[in-house]
Amino acid sequence: MFQTTEAGEFKDGFKKGIPIGVGYLAVSFTFGIWAVEGGVPIWMAIVISLSNLTSAGQFAGTGLMVAGASLFEIGLSVFVINIRYMLMSLALTQKLRPGTKFIQKLIFGFGVTDEVFAIASTREREVTAHYMYGLISTPIIGWTLGTALGAITGSILPERLADAMGIALYAMFIAIIVPPAKKSLPILGAILISIAITCALKYIPVFSFITDGFAMIIATIAASAVMAAIAPVNEAKENKEAESPSYEGGSV
Repeated sequence: MFQTTEAGEFKDGFKKGIPIGVGYLAVSFTFGIWAVEGGVPIWMAIVISLSNLTSAGQFAGTGLMVAGASLFEIGLSVFVINIRYMLMSLALTQKLRPGTKFIQKLIFGFGVTDEVFAIASTREREVTAHYMYGLISTPIIGWTLGTALGAITGSILPERLADAMGIALYAMFIAIIVPPAKKSLPILGAILISIAITCALKYIPVFSFITDGFAMIIATIAASAVMAAIAPVNEAKENKEAESPSYEGGSV
């Protein structure tokens, strides 16, 4: 009976993760093409996706690798970009079934992404280890498989065609930031501030000694800090809206 329950939990999580995996397949396909075009071997691109599952952090980290940045610069940049996953994982522990082992938390903590967190945190009943195993399986498979397909495709396509397909990367990021920016002035403000800082660090001669990696870190922290000071989140209001039946939550 216990085994059946575990199998049912895994199956439930796996089914919930299928839409996420399909979405990741398309995004990571672009990453595979982009990585190979930057000189990353096919096998390495696949290993990066299999061991990271971090989307924006992965794109940034790989870009810095291709640019020849230092390990410290790469590590710090990826840490700053992905620090939100630490907060998501801590929040998710409040929904875990009591008695969940530490090693189990580490395993499915690896697979926590924005979408996985959204699905797991909104589950009506407690979250079990086997449910999380199933939930993270399809995103990991989709992300890695998409990277493999993209990397292989990028290696056999004519150079001009591969470069043209690389435009999809920029379209993807635009598609990510435009919808929330249209709904939230603080998000729009953070985007504009980060763009202004990045341009200043890149084009003003006095800042020429700052590398791309540290410029990214400075822009991320500065934009977040400024908007946190100007437009802090009203937790009471957010909680009230979240509890309202008419509240429509989006991807975190």
